[in-house]
Amino acid sequence: MPSRSSQPAALSDRAIENLSFIRSTMERATEFTAVPGWGGMAMGLSAVVAAILAATQPDRSAWLAVWLTEGALGAVLGIAGIVWKARRTGLPLTSRPARRFLLSFAPPLAVGAALTAVLWRGGLAAHLPGLWLLSYGAAVVTGGAFSVRVVPVMGLGFMALGLVALAVSPEWGNVLLAIGFGGLHLAFGWVIARRHGG
Repeated sequence: MPSRSSQPAALSDRAIENLSFIRSTMERATEFTAVPGWGGMAMGLSAVVAAILAATQPDRSAWLAVWLTEGALGAVLGIAGIVWKARRTGLPLTSRPARRFLLSFAPPLAVGAALTAVLWRGGLAAHLPGLWLLSYGAAVVTGGAFSVRVVPVMGLGFMALGLVALAVSPEWGNVLLAIGFGGLHLAFGWVIARRHGG
């Protein structure tokens, strides 16, 4: 028969276990964990191909067409990756963390799209790589605030490359886009896929 002194210890152990379980459940409930690692890697591969194609274009209009097509393809790959991962892991895409992620991620992209048109019309296309890297990085940082820790770190990497793109000669723009949309997506996609379930 257990002694009375062992009962309080057992109760406190169980209470600590319960609190740990509740804490981890609450943390998972506030994070959007369907950020796709494999989908990010697919986005990276398509961006590397786009950078190679864009570098061979005869003029800025054709260069822009390649990168706008890549932007659309990247969006499709990213959304498909999110849907695949969410279904595979049983995460609802209508959950509060998913809505918060989307509402934080979308505005910087909308600003980037609007400024793309303004810079193009104003003859400032040389600044587009910096704008795209900065606005996408800001979207990843703000959306990543509701995701796993590695996501906002990736966004800061994009923003840093965007600042570099605005500071260096415009001839480096395409290379920096390849490093950002290609290299960062490949590297961080691998980390997310390995550590956070695909």
